[in-house]
Amino acid sequence: MALEISGKLIKKLPEVTGTGRNGTNWIKQEFVIETQDQYPKKVCMSVWGDKTQDLAPVQEGEMVKVQFNVESREYNDRWYTEIRAYKLDRSGAAPSVPPNVAPTASGGYQFPPLEAESGDDLPF
Repeated sequence: MALEISGKLIKKLPEVTGTGRNGTNWIKQEFVIETQDQYPKKVCMSVWGDKTQDLAPVQEGEMVKVQFNVESREYNDRWYTEIRAYKLDRSGAAPSVPPNVAPTASGGYQFPPLEAESGDDLPF
């Protein structure tokens, strides 16, 4: 099952390393993204192994698109679910500015002037 989600990276948690039962070393890093829906949701995901290098250059506040798998496993009669990212695409640090909006010297935005209005038009 392959799924995809887009959102803003809001937090990168520290890398965690360890050694498995078979003696191999592993590395994992978790991160949180916030969707840009009408009702934003925060989702914590993890990357494992070499995929942690894909997350390293991404800065908090950047928009990302993540492809992931969801997996659950049982341990001591409890179920644990993990969202494991396998592909991370950077799509820019901030949402783009519409082409008809020009930045001003003060850093704000100046919207284009409205078309000429006649005095007898009612707004409703």
